[in-house]
Amino acid sequence: MEGLARAHQPQLSARRPQHPAAALGASRKAALALDETLRQTDDLVARIKAVGEHIEGRIAFSTSLGLEDQAILHAIAKSGIAKSGADKSGDVDVFTLDTGRLFPEVLETVELSELRFRLRIRLVTPEAAEVEELVARDGVFGFRHAIENRKACCEIRKVRPLNRALDGAQGWITGLRREHSDARSDVPLAAWDAERGLTKVNPVADWSTETLMDYIAANNIPVNPLHARGFVSIGCAPCTRAIQPGENPRAGRWWWENEEKKECGLHVNENGKEKEKAA
Repeated sequence: MEGLARAHQPQLSARRPQHPAAALGASRKAALALDETLRQTDDLVARIKAVGEHIEGRIAFSTSLGLEDQAILHAIAKSGIAKSGADKSGDVDVFTLDTGRLFPEVLETVELSELRFRLRIRLVTPEAAEVEELVARDGVFGFRHAIENRKACCEIRKVRPLNRALDGAQGWITGLRREHSDARSDVPLAAWDAERGLTKVNPVADWSTETLMDYIAANNIPVNPLHARGFVSIGCAPCTRAIQPGENPRAGRWWWENEEKKECGLHVNENGKEKEKAA
């Protein structure tokens, strides 16, 4: 599309370098300082600008095209920190994980958002050979037969592609909110992610659903049409259903499982405390 900001193409390294103790301490302090700065305002555009000012280097924004992510995408576009020229310092690399099993409505929302915000949303896909091996071993819908199978599917289709996309980034923006689940109730606005060696930013972590919906309405932000049909947390099509009024927002994800904490493994240290092993 002519006029769109080009998707940033990160240089992949074999392995993220280890941080010396002094540098690690400085990174944690910098993340805490950013968290404090973000707490000084609830204006989303101001928060995104602050992220661009505090983090040097590539900032990755992994969007699922959900309500939170659409609000953040709007703020990124309005903030002006995503650039289309050769200078990519402080730029935002917007991408989504195309697992191969997304709802068509998700991809339609990608195109609509690109047209509206004049930003390219990069599609990150799993390795074809790994998917073929997974399906050959577990079957087309083998993820419903055992939790271990489902976690393996998420690992191949989501976690590994995310890790590749984040490689070399200094910051990672997500749409996590504390209201999503008990497991996310303490998620900070910004924290050092020691697992990936970057600053993880959750700019709408403290927003209520009412605040989020008011922002979307006030700015006429395009949203996935599935939301109007009862889909709140939207993942892969075979693993997502609409929820009933009063149900937990994530009740529609992997609904055949009985685990209280149902995660795919993308967010393994959500509250900035000791790492918990997530699905």
